Amino acid sequence: MKQISSLEDALNYCKAKGMRLSRQRRYILEILWQEKKHLSAREIYHRLNLQGKEIGHTSVYQNLEFLSKEGIIECIERADGCLYGHKSESHSHINCLDTGQIMDVYVELPQELLEQIETQIGVKITDYRIDFYGHYSHNFGSRTIKD
Repeated sequence: MKQISSLEDALNYCKAKGMRLSRQRRYILEILWQEKKHLSAREIYHRLNLQGKEIGHTSVYQNLEFLSKEGIIECIERADGCLYGHKSESHSHINCLDTGQIMDVYVELPQELLEQIETQIGVKITDYRIDFYGHYSHNFGSRTIKD
């Protein structure tokens, strides 16, 4: 599958796979790419209705489930429910324990580490995602990371 990195890619992927691209699916995809953050089905429902795009709860849930199963959007399962986000290149997540917010972060592990893991486990690594957990700190925003 070609990497989905934009709303246009997602819409084209749906068309190429012969999927019905209903207005509800289009609305959901549009909101996920507009917001650029992970949202619950309830948040998506409310945002769409605030925009005057009336769509029922059930329709939101069914379309989110379908789009995530097809690999068009990202679904992150949490104890308090699923969060959905636009799909982009492989990435990891930082989970803020204070706000519950999930932020995308792009981490590239050293090739030597990947090879060490492959040797230990006996599996060729083709992709990876890492989940980080922490507390929000105002101090980190002003720091510069040095190599």
